Amino acid sequence: MAASQEELFGLVDALLEEEPSLPPPAERARLREAAGVTQARLAAALRSTAQTVKNWENGRSEPRPPRLEAYQRLLAGWAAKYPNPATTAPTASPGQGASTAPPVAAAPAAAPVGQGPAGQEPAAPAELPEPPVQSSSAAAAGTGTAAAPAAPTRPAVRKTGPVRKAAVGAGVEVDPRFAHGPLLVLDGDGTAFGVGGLVVDCPATTVPQLVKWTLEQPVGAPALNRYGRPSDPLVVLTAEAAVRLGLPERLEGHEQRAGLRLPDDHPVVKQVARAKWKLTRRGFGPWARIYRPAKAGQRQCVQLAILSWGALDTRSWPGVDTMDPPEIARVLGTYAARVITPRGGTAVNGLELMTALRPPTRPVREAASGAWSSGHNPGSLGTEPIDPAPPEAPIEHPVAQGWERGFLDEEVFQWVRDIDLLAGEEALQPFALGLDVNAAFLAATSRLQVGLCPPAHETRPVFDKKVPGSWLADLSHIELDPRLPNPFTPSGRRPTGPAWYETHTLAYAQELGHNVDPLEGFLRREAGAYLDPWHDRLKTALLATLDDLGVRMGMDDTAFLTAMDQLRHQDPGALAVLAAVKATAKGGIGKLRVRAKGLHYVKGERWPQLERPTWRPDIRAAVISKARVNMHRKMRHMASAGLYPIAVLSDCVVYPSPGRSPLDVLPYTTSGKPLPGSFRLGVQPGLVKLEGVQTMAWAVDLIEQGHNPAQLIKGTDAVWDEGE
Repeated sequence: MAASQEELFGLVDALLEEEPSLPPPAERARLREAAGVTQARLAAALRSTAQTVKNWENGRSEPRPPRLEAYQRLLAGWAAKYPNPATTAPTASPGQGASTAPPVAAAPAAAPVGQGPAGQEPAAPAELPEPPVQSSSAAAAGTGTAAAPAAPTRPAVRKTGPVRKAAVGAGVEVDPRFAHGPLLVLDGDGTAFGVGGLVVDCPATTVPQLVKWTLEQPVGAPALNRYGRPSDPLVVLTAEAAVRLGLPERLEGHEQRAGLRLPDDHPVVKQVARAKWKLTRRGFGPWARIYRPAKAGQRQCVQLAILSWGALDTRSWPGVDTMDPPEIARVLGTYAARVITPRGGTAVNGLELMTALRPPTRPVREAASGAWSSGHNPGSLGTEPIDPAPPEAPIEHPVAQGWERGFLDEEVFQWVRDIDLLAGEEALQPFALGLDVNAAFLAATSRLQVGLCPPAHETRPVFDKKVPGSWLADLSHIELDPRLPNPFTPSGRRPTGPAWYETHTLAYAQELGHNVDPLEGFLRREAGAYLDPWHDRLKTALLATLDDLGVRMGMDDTAFLTAMDQLRHQDPGALAVLAAVKATAKGGIGKLRVRAKGLHYVKGERWPQLERPTWRPDIRAAVISKARVNMHRKMRHMASAGLYPIAVLSDCVVYPSPGRSPLDVLPYTTSGKPLPGSFRLGVQPGLVKLEGVQTMAWAVDLIEQGHNPAQLIKGTDAVWDEGE
C-alpha cells in the first residue's frame, strides 16, 4: 500500500512519542541480580521503596515518570553488560539466518533521580485482577526470540509537578515500618499523596476497598510511648475523592450542626456493614473510623477525614481547604510528625495526645504465675473515669445536684480598669498597645502537679501548695492595688466572701504575704506531672514551626519584632501548622471539661464525655489558675516600674504607650536587659509578642461604652476557646 511521505513521518513520530517498553518482570529481576544490587539499594537509588521494586519485578505494578525513564536507562545498561543466555542467538549455520532477539531499547537521558514527586507504586489489592502474564509465542515456536510483554495498564494519574518541600516537613524522618508515612490524601482520579512528595495509585472505588487497600500499605505512625500503640492510618478525602467512593460531596447542614453524619440507610454505610467493617459510635461523619476487631494482635482500623464535610476547621487550619492535595499532605504530615496523626478537630487531637504520651496501662508480670497482664501505668490517669468534687463540677453534673456551698470559678481574666483610676498622663499617651502571651496555657502545664486519684474531703485542712485540689477560703480581706486586676477572681474584682479556689490561687495569696486558712477542701494527695510530656512535645512543635517561619530562639528584640511582623507573608503551609499547634494546646485544655449538650439533655443526667478518664475539670482549673497567676505576677513586676494595664482578656494585656512598638513600653534595666519578672519579648511559651496597636482615644472610648479593649486591640474579636 502506497503511503505519502507525510503519512510515513506521522507514523514514525507516533512511534517516537510512545513510551519505550520495559523488559519482562522476570528479566528485570535477573538483570538486577546479575549486577549484584539488592532491591533496597535499587529503591534508594530511585527514591522509592523496596516493596515498589518488588512489585515491578513480579508484574504487579509498573513505574511511572520520572522513574520510568531512569529505570529503563538502568536496565538498558545492565542488559548490555549481562546479556540473557536464554535469548542469545546461536551461531547461524550455512543457509540459515541468524536469530535476531530484539535488544532492550536504550532509554533517552533521564531526569536526575529525585527530581519531581517521589512516586510510589503499591501492590494491587487481592480482590482486583492481576495483569495477565504475556507468553512468548516466538520462543514457543523455536525461533529463539522472546516478545516483550505489554506494560500492564495503570490508572490515569494527574500531573502535579514537583512537590514543594520548603520549610514544612523538611528533614522529617519516616519510620521504616510506615514507609508511606502517617497519612495519605486521596484525590478524585485515584492518586494518593503522602509526605515527602510520595505519590501512589489507589485503585479503590468503594469505601470497603479503600479500607482494605490502605491496610495493605505501610501507612501509619509509631507509638509515642513505649506502652502505647501505633497511630492508625489516616486517609484524607478531597471532595472529588468522596464522590468517586459514592459519598455525597457535601454533608448537608454540617456548617450549622456539629455531629452530623450519614444516615444508617445510606448505601455507603450499608456497604461498610456488608463487608463486615464497623463504625464507631459517632458514625460516618467528617471524621469516620472504620475497623474490625484486632487480628493476631494487630489493629485493623482506618480513619477517614472528608475535607468537603468540614473535617478541617478553617479557624484551626487556615487556608488548608483551598490547597492542592500534595500540599495538604505536606501540612498534615508535618503536624503528624511533630504532634500526632490527626484524629479529629485540634481539640480532640490535644486530648488524644495526652493519652498517647501517658498510656493508661502497661504490661505487668504477675508474681505468682509469671504471666503478663495489663496493669496501671504509673503517672497516667488510668482507665476508669473519676467524678469531680461537687464544687469542681458544672452545675448540670450529677454530683452537683443539691450542692449549695458554691462552685470553683477558675477562669481567665476578663477585666477593664475603672475609668476613674486612669491617670491623666496615661490617658494622654497616644497609643494603647496589646501584648499577647505566647501559648499561655501550654506554658502553665510545665511541671504542673495534677491529681491522679479521686478527691478526698477534708475539714479545716492545713494548706499545702504541693497538694492539688479545691479549697474553701476567704480572701476578701486582702487589699491590693486597684490599678491591677485582683488575681483571685476572673473579673479582677475583689472577692466578697469565702469561695472555692484551686491550689495555685491560694498559693499566690500566700506568696503575696497573706495567711490562708482553708475552711475545707477536696484534695488529691496522689499527684504527678501528668502533662509534662504533652507540654514538651507541643512546645517543641511550636518552636520548630516558628523556626520554619524565620522566627527563632536567641533573636534580639528588634529582630524578633521584625520577624513577627513578616510572619503573615511566610509559607502558608507552615502558618497553617502553627495555627493548628496553638489550637491543639488551647483546645486540648478546653476538652478536659466538655459540658452537656443537646436539646434533650436533662439536668442531672450523665453525658457521654463523663465516661472517659480524661474528663477532668479539676486539671483544666489548675491550668487556668496557674496561667492567670503567672500573668498577674508579671503585671505586678511591670507595676514596680510604674506601668499599669488598662485591660486584660485571657492572655492579652493592654498598656498605654508612647509609641507603636513594645520596645516603647516594656521596662529594661540600665544594662539593657528586660526587667526581671516582667513581660519579655520572645518566641517561647510564656514570653510575649505584639498583639495589636490602637489609639488611646479608641481604648478610652471603648471602656466608657463598657467594652474590653483587649478583645478588639488586634482588629478582630478575640475570645477564649473552651474547646471544640
